[in-house]
Amino acid sequence: MRRDDGRALVVGTQKGLFIATPSAEGWQLDGPHIAGYEIIHTCAPPDEPGVLYAAASHKVWGSHIYRSEDGGRNWTSLPSAPQHPPGVHRTALKAIWYLAAAPGGRLYAGIDPAGLFLSDDRAASWQAVTGLNAHPTRDSWEPARGGFSLHSIYIDPMNPARLWAAISAGGVYRSEDGGRRWTPANHGVRAENLPTPYPESGHNVHRLVMHPARPDRLYRQCYHGTWRSDDGGRSWIEITAGLPGNFGYAIAVDPRDPDTVFQVPESDSHMRAVVDGRLRVYCSRDAGATWRSMSDGLPAAHAWITVLREALDADDAGGVFFGTSGGHVFASLDGARTWEPVAGFLPRVLSVKALRRPS
Repeated sequence: MRRDDGRALVVGTQKGLFIATPSAEGWQLDGPHIAGYEIIHTCAPPDEPGVLYAAASHKVWGSHIYRSEDGGRNWTSLPSAPQHPPGVHRTALKAIWYLAAAPGGRLYAGIDPAGLFLSDDRAASWQAVTGLNAHPTRDSWEPARGGFSLHSIYIDPMNPARLWAAISAGGVYRSEDGGRRWTPANHGVRAENLPTPYPESGHNVHRLVMHPARPDRLYRQCYHGTWRSDDGGRSWIEITAGLPGNFGYAIAVDPRDPDTVFQVPESDSHMRAVVDGRLRVYCSRDAGATWRSMSDGLPAAHAWITVLREALDADDAGGVFFGTSGGHVFASLDGARTWEPVAGFLPRVLSVKALRRPS
């Protein structure tokens, strides 16, 4: 029987944010919070228990950052949002795509049009990271079908001066000095949609993940496959073999094991749905050398849906969680061996974050 084990799933949808918690009666759902807004991403600062940030977007009211001080029960819209100076791009801010918290209180934000910003005052004000936003390779960046966004920001928890960020479409970049200087980190990655098969930049990266206990271990899901880096992004090894498709957005690591990685493959860029209409989570426990479908309890036919880049997550207690474009959320509490439904018939799920509630 399900019991309350202190977990919480923060589920961002196209129409607001929901919080799912387990109980003896099953998963309980609270929401919608920030109703009517698209909740593209959420983050929880590691040194502020109970504090959450949400990147919210509305077709009429624009893009905002919301903060909760009580684990998501109440939310406040913050007056400031990261954006480019007027006149640099056609729009200064189309959407906020990613939020990442560093130890010590710094907050990073990635936006569309592609740009990286930081705040040292709990999102009260923002400053541009010009070393990346004005990088000499920026002319090679271009909008992808999903937008022109900077996403997947990671900070080395043992050395906050080491940063990684991914851009669609632009590639992965690495900084070793707190964001002053940035180096393209795409060596060895194919880009079949570009004239040069292995370009320095311009790659369409769908998702980048870093292992929290081994920061030099990175995984990336791209437009044409999946890759792994063991040296902080200086070089990459393709690990697509064994997957039913080379397209997709959702990839996550097991925080307990840098060799365990989860992915939801899609058929191709035209269909943008799970392969053969079978909702499957693939798992590798040897850093991508081999893959296995871990999908017991998931729909095995006529599931023509997708799992978006921020809608798959794993926690440090063997939990794996994801939400679909059809509004369903699934959970596995045994490392993806078996799955159970958490919620159904929600709006399109854009993001899922697994948290531990403060005691």
